[in-house]
Amino acid sequence: MARLATRALEHLERGGVIRRPRKFREYIWGIAFLFPAIVVFGLFLWTPIVKGILYSFQNVDFVLGNSFVGWDNYREVLTSSDLGIAVRNTLFYMFLGVIIGFWVPSLVAIAISELRRMQGLMRLFVYLPNIVPAVALYAMWMWMYDPLGPLNQLLSWFGINGINWLTDKHWAMFSIVLAETWQGFGASALIYLAGIVSIPKDLYEAAEIDGAGVMQRILHITIPGIRHLYLLLFILQLISTSQGFQTQVALTGGGPNNATLTYMYQIINQAFTNLNYGKASAMGVMMFVALTLLSTVLYRIQGRSPKA
Repeated sequence: MARLATRALEHLERGGVIRRPRKFREYIWGIAFLFPAIVVFGLFLWTPIVKGILYSFQNVDFVLGNSFVGWDNYREVLTSSDLGIAVRNTLFYMFLGVIIGFWVPSLVAIAISELRRMQGLMRLFVYLPNIVPAVALYAMWMWMYDPLGPLNQLLSWFGINGINWLTDKHWAMFSIVLAETWQGFGASALIYLAGIVSIPKDLYEAAEIDGAGVMQRILHITIPGIRHLYLLLFILQLISTSQGFQTQVALTGGGPNNATLTYMYQIINQAFTNLNYGKASAMGVMMFVALTLLSTVLYRIQGRSPKA
């Protein structure tokens, strides 16, 4: 019986019905190539995330040692008087980022795609602000926003009084969003251009034969062809603006009168000014949860929307 069972098993293996699992050495090169990336992600991405979650429940003291405090850090964050200011400023910052910065890249990409010549040169010009060093960028915009700078001089030609761009609480956040939009719209514009290039050219040729104008081509071919990119870049825009603090630090320092104090800037202050790493970690975990829920909701909305 044993011999019959062995022969039957060999027969099934030869026929391809039963396949033995591949040996480890067949995967060793793939694992070897993946290993550096796994190590980098583990050390610089997942380890800080796990430590941040643990620190949010601790009183962090690198000298005397950490002590468990439970939900105290979260209670202190939620009862802080600065939390409401930081959240309101962040939501206003995200709103301006969507109204100004979200639409500019797609409009620029559509305009470039309609050019008959010099598309490559225009792509280069569009992306140039992305490679400007941050120090030079902030110095340039501080000069632009100076009360005697070129922006106010331009306004004076039209009889408009100068604006205190960075010291007026009504204009400070708008000034920051304007500077960041100029610097970052090139990368998003190239993504939209890649999506436009993937649209079949036959559609444009057929539209031109039927007498469709530029606006008709854009409304009925280009925009529907890249609409799948709008949600992706919308989510990335929200995540990016919700974490904004670098320009606020460089141009306004969170002022005037906390008008540009964002949620992430408040986390930076708690960690590196107040040295309260537990409270800063709690705020970071709360942001992580909020952005995860927001991204999930938006993707579910996209999944339920009718397909083209």
